[in-house]
Amino acid sequence: MNRPRRPGHTDGDRRPFRHPHPTVRLDTWEKALNSNANHQDGPSDPATGWWTRAVIYQIYPRSFADSNGDGIGDLPGITARLDHLVELGVDAVWLSPFYPSPQADAGYDVADYRDVDPLFGSLADADRLIAEAHARGLRVIVDLVPNHTSSAHEWFTAALAAAPGSPERDRYVFRDGRGPDGAQPPNDWQSVFGGPAWTRVTGPDGRPGQWYLHLFDTGQPDLNWDNPEVRAEFLDVLRFWLDRGVDGFRVDVAHGLIKQADLADWQEPQEILSGQEVDKPRPPMWDQDGVHEIYRDWRRVLDGYPGERILVAEAWVEPAERLARYVRPDEMHQAFNFEYLLAAWTAPAQYAVITRSLEATDAVDAPTTWVLSNHDVVRHASRLGLPVGGRRPNGIGIGDPQPDAALGLRRARAATLLMLALPGSAYLYQGEELGLPEHTTMPDEARQDPTWARSGHTERGRDGCRVPIPWEADAPSYGFGPTDASWLPQPPVWAEHALDRQRDVPGSTYELYRTALRLRRAYRLAEGPLEWLATGDEVLSFRNGALTVLTNFGDAAVPLPAGGELVHASAPLDEDGAVPTDVTVWVRTA
Repeated sequence: MNRPRRPGHTDGDRRPFRHPHPTVRLDTWEKALNSNANHQDGPSDPATGWWTRAVIYQIYPRSFADSNGDGIGDLPGITARLDHLVELGVDAVWLSPFYPSPQADAGYDVADYRDVDPLFGSLADADRLIAEAHARGLRVIVDLVPNHTSSAHEWFTAALAAAPGSPERDRYVFRDGRGPDGAQPPNDWQSVFGGPAWTRVTGPDGRPGQWYLHLFDTGQPDLNWDNPEVRAEFLDVLRFWLDRGVDGFRVDVAHGLIKQADLADWQEPQEILSGQEVDKPRPPMWDQDGVHEIYRDWRRVLDGYPGERILVAEAWVEPAERLARYVRPDEMHQAFNFEYLLAAWTAPAQYAVITRSLEATDAVDAPTTWVLSNHDVVRHASRLGLPVGGRRPNGIGIGDPQPDAALGLRRARAATLLMLALPGSAYLYQGEELGLPEHTTMPDEARQDPTWARSGHTERGRDGCRVPIPWEADAPSYGFGPTDASWLPQPPVWAEHALDRQRDVPGSTYELYRTALRLRRAYRLAEGPLEWLATGDEVLSFRNGALTVLTNFGDAAVPLPAGGELVHASAPLDEDGAVPTDVTVWVRTA
């Protein structure tokens, strides 16, 4: 495949990207997207499946809507707010974990994969949510956490009670320590959350024993995916939720299940996204080739169900060619494009990552996904208000360099219109349609992310992007629940971002999103093809179907594309009709 020329050329690199699905009639397409009547038995066509063009909305259940006033969002709260998602114009929802859990990592430490934590409701509430979503034409994707369980899982309780070398311990990664008395960890791996990735257990006799691996919190012991029992267990978990009607699974830490067999030391800093330099060895705990056999088995299970069920990989993998391996025709349907999320706000950086992403997925006939925010990163309305090219912070708090709020929101709106004009599927994180910033002045004593403690209070972590979202400016907890209770403190600025202050207000961020999603569908932007028009240092422009999309990254305003009709813009044009700095426009040109 011939690659486009490097950024900096402005003389019209016009080689089109052909997205791997044909044009269909708009009425037929919308009917397929919004009706459960289109479900078919057997494997779905990867070129035309609903996921290839969908906008999927991530719900973090703790922070979306609280139905009972305890300050924690729940499944009935989500069900009561489904009409918001229909009004917004998304196609599916992805729910972060709601399973029984000690909440050592906000539910990503699962104690039981076949139930609902009472914090969030019951299985009956989950069934009702799925049914109500389907009745509104919304598909439902649930989180699956296969890399590790909770330390409260019955398997791990049994492992602690069992002897070294027992079948119970073989479900996890237990090893003897190094040194004459085994007092040193089995290797030098570090936890993603900070500190050693190994914890030593105490035997029934009170003497120190083996060590267990936890790439994340101590309450999240890693499973041993070389054990057939582990593989069989998760095939059964898949069937449990598929039988309840879910439309797919977002797979947490999808690149981490298989570890290098020798558990070799790793001298590099522990980063969940590693390996961008193709000549460097892959970390022994990430992106091992053995994960792909697991997902082929899972795909066969999903293909046996009606209704085009999908797998979505949370795989922090670079380069794009390695990530594309997860979405080959017999594996997953989508993989999050974190390289795009992390790309700098410059025309060359955006051009490069978009080009690499499209080419890599095109090579395996898969759709590309685009995402700007999620529950693990600083919200892009704040992240883009930091100096370009600076360090990407893991949370922002009191005393840290603060983002420029106005600049961040302006760039976030421009980035969103750029993203939603790209071929493929897009993910939105709850509250970004309201322009929510990171809570950057949260008191440190309110923080609950284990990263804060395990890093020795050097990384503030992810709480700032997880604050309960505002629905009503003048209501208790800004409408999050019926009381003032909120599991994380909400900042006063939430009032100006509340949904009721933005609905039907021209120019509001909510109406910007709502209009963009409607136009994205009407102009079939998810289908492509994309044709580059300008790829210089200051302007990025491409044609997608009947629209020309232009983002101005430079310091001076630039002319609107000649001969076109303005369809949508992330901010008003200048008085003379030019496109200002940090603005994206959609222009009808054909």
